[in-house]
Amino acid sequence: MVRVHTAAIALGSNLGDRRENIELAIERIGELEGTSFVARSSLHETRPVGIEDQPDFLNACCVVSTSLSPRALLGALQEIERGLGRDRSHEQRWGPRMIDLDLLLVDDLVIDEPALTIPHPRMHERAFVLEPLAEIAGELVHPVLSATIRALRERLRIHLGGSVPPVGANLLA
Repeated sequence: MVRVHTAAIALGSNLGDRRENIELAIERIGELEGTSFVARSSLHETRPVGIEDQPDFLNACCVVSTSLSPRALLGALQEIERGLGRDRSHEQRWGPRMIDLDLLLVDDLVIDEPALTIPHPRMHERAFVLEPLAEIAGELVHPVLSATIRALRERLRIHLGGSVPPVGANLLA
């Protein structure tokens, strides 16, 4: 019997037509074999993290139901990135990119391998991930931190003094 997973994915773009890049990525995720959408967040405009001298990002999250294994899903997401013009071999870490697809969570799995880490190791530190993910799946539990996405978002807000500066307007209300 095929196992069906629930996976959370973060999407971001800060080059070209950012909205179109995310829409195309979402369309291609929906075309993956054995994969269907559970929920999709609105788009959020965010300031870059790491390298600040670059264009602002549009970010979103989606939750899918998929029969793909975590490794196969990661491979498919990386193929979507390549198809949309991302070349990881020629980009600067945390630098500008056409599309960024991060596999955040898969069920309650904890995987720590050289090519795959689930849950995403920095997701709990990133408002640009927690805000859109809490919008659609605040009840999901981070399997290492044993806290819901909503609780992690609130902890981050408190840590940042009550606000989340990197996240701007929700562009698709």
